[in-house]
Amino acid sequence: MELYTPVLALGILAALFAVGSVGISTLTGPARYNRAKLDSYECGIEPTPQPVGGGRFPVKYYITAMLFIVFDIEIIFLYPWAVHFDAMGVFGLVEMVIFIATVFVAYAYVWRRGGLEWD
Repeated sequence: MELYTPVLALGILAALFAVGSVGISTLTGPARYNRAKLDSYECGIEPTPQPVGGGRFPVKYYITAMLFIVFDIEIIFLYPWAVHFDAMGVFGLVEMVIFIATVFVAYAYVWRRGGLEWD
């Protein structure tokens, strides 16, 4: 249990800091509300009425998000493999080559379809 004491202390310190920051900001911050402050921020552009369904996002937004997830997950799997490369031997090498080949096929598919081009 004594090995986890510093981790527990750091967790408690982080929680106290988070709760304290929110508490202090509500106590010391100005509480002057007006119409402009309560409006949504639109970068200086006057907000326009939205359709009942909330409008539609372009499909490119979702494709970009999925690409980020695919390549982010690749990095998550590559890091532990790189750290323990010697311990896994040939099995780890073959498994990672298969994984990278699969991700490369997805990358090549997206590239050929024009998913990496920004408008």
